[in-house]
Amino acid sequence: MNTIPLRAVETEEPSRQPPQNLEAEQALLGAILSNNEAADRVTTFLGPEHFSEAVHARIYEAATTLIRMGKLASAVTLKTHFENDLSLKEIGGPAYLARLAASATTIINAEEYGRMIFELAQRRKLITIGTEVVNEAFAPDIETNAKDLIEKTEQALYGLAETDKYGKGFQAFGRALTDAIDMANNAFMLRGGLSGISCGLTDLDEKMGGLQKSDLIILAGRPAMGKTALATNIAYHVAKHYKAEYQTDGSNKILDGGIVAFFSLEMSSEQLATRIIAEQTGVSSELIRRGKITEDEFQKLVDVSRDLQALPLYIDATGGLTIAQLASRARRLKRQRGLGLVIVDYLQLLAGSSRKAAEGRVQEVTEITVGLKALAKELNVPIVALSQLSRQVENREDKRPQLSDLRESGSIEQDADVVLFVFREEYYLERLMPTEGTPEFSGWQEKMDRAHGKAEVIIGKQRHGPTGTVELQFEGRLTKFSNLAREDHLPERFG
Repeated sequence: MNTIPLRAVETEEPSRQPPQNLEAEQALLGAILSNNEAADRVTTFLGPEHFSEAVHARIYEAATTLIRMGKLASAVTLKTHFENDLSLKEIGGPAYLARLAASATTIINAEEYGRMIFELAQRRKLITIGTEVVNEAFAPDIETNAKDLIEKTEQALYGLAETDKYGKGFQAFGRALTDAIDMANNAFMLRGGLSGISCGLTDLDEKMGGLQKSDLIILAGRPAMGKTALATNIAYHVAKHYKAEYQTDGSNKILDGGIVAFFSLEMSSEQLATRIIAEQTGVSSELIRRGKITEDEFQKLVDVSRDLQALPLYIDATGGLTIAQLASRARRLKRQRGLGLVIVDYLQLLAGSSRKAAEGRVQEVTEITVGLKALAKELNVPIVALSQLSRQVENREDKRPQLSDLRESGSIEQDADVVLFVFREEYYLERLMPTEGTPEFSGWQEKMDRAHGKAEVIIGKQRHGPTGTVELQFEGRLTKFSNLAREDHLPERFG
């Protein structure tokens, strides 16, 4: 049998120069030295690290530093900074600065040259990432499998893709002040006093100022308290009120709400969808699951589901996700669709790396909470992570949870910006029902009447706001939380 001979695989390519344009760098530096206003056109996106020639990077850094200080940056003023620079001496010394200024391009072309330099720098970084992938794939680490390498590469590529928007490193305090004033203006003008995203529950929004960008918010409670129901209600409200305004630079300015990523590690996407439909139609989710609904109720389900089709709510119901996989999927969604809020249901079902898992569950949870907080900052969105509480709550007379009740509480409490506890006294009272007709029964009935249909959200920790308790209305049949109608807010009764 004839066989096709194997050909030797060429592993070496002819040497190629990394993409660069020294003439563009010279032209831009010349424009800045001859007219400092040229720097204003490029400093928002261009840094010293984007220059391929190290001397050019130092010249750019020195010039822009002088300009920020309100001083003149010219061949003469920069001369003292580079008199002892050996690299500059090799190409002509201070006279090189004078030649740059003399052969300057016009200020009109400055931004175009800056964009070209930035683009070539991005390409060089891509080559670096690609080279690292090839090298690591050829010589794999025993502890690093192919999936780990893919996730690491995706993170590097995401960071590169978002360089122009996020991750700009250090920023001047003046820029941070401007951002703070912009946030206050948005709160004043657009969101009725909220600096963050409204969760749809007025009293909770009032206490927290909305869900704040880059915050890790832990929503904790014992089973059957309604953690998932509250998270689902918040996700629906944020997605429903999503409004964005297209900008001339191709970006979207978010006016209200946000695109939501819901990682459901416990429930299926169909179960979550059923909860939302039940909430919106007023038909019990239990009846929906069993098919015990009337024709009119079914038609209502169809009508509501049609309205919900375009809801910017994305559900990932993959079980056993690692924190690295979750981060990778969140980054991908932000890059492809945009992202305003991430919800994780729930934290204890996430897995850390195999190395941390081997060190014990506490170390693994620490890695997960640190990773979630880092992801919230990286994506600049709030992350709401649900968490179970330890059983020690059940051993106390007062079942209201405390920070010490968090499982593996050290890392969760430390890394969270906000810790919320969901508590429903009605749930515990139902299990303490005394025999009807006894003296204890009337006292129990009185407590039940006060607690019926009510829930508490206890703010146990908040870095930038007060702690305290917010009362909400809870309809167990619909798994729906809503604002509590207070006696002092009700209309006057006649009769």
